[in-house]
Amino acid sequence: MAFPGGSAYAMARDVAEGYLLVTERTFKTMTRPELDQLAFEFDRHLRELRGEQPSLDDLAAIQLRQRKMQRLNSTLLMVRSYRQRQRV
Repeated sequence: MAFPGGSAYAMARDVAEGYLLVTERTFKTMTRPELDQLAFEFDRHLRELRGEQPSLDDLAAIQLRQRKMQRLNSTLLMVRSYRQRQRV
């Protein structure tokens, strides 16, 4: 199965930017290794975002960074809960 966007990293980037909305239905066709790779890429992109510190004066950049991090956190939580429930 191909990831939306071409790769797991591209999918993580699209989720962070808000181009791709993820539901549990998104994960139904994925295998355990694909879900593992996807969770790894979400976590990696989240670490990259945490490393980028915008200026404290730039409120728009801070809000954008927080929105991206919130999208990735919620998607990562969704992946983990899906895997736990499905025992995948």
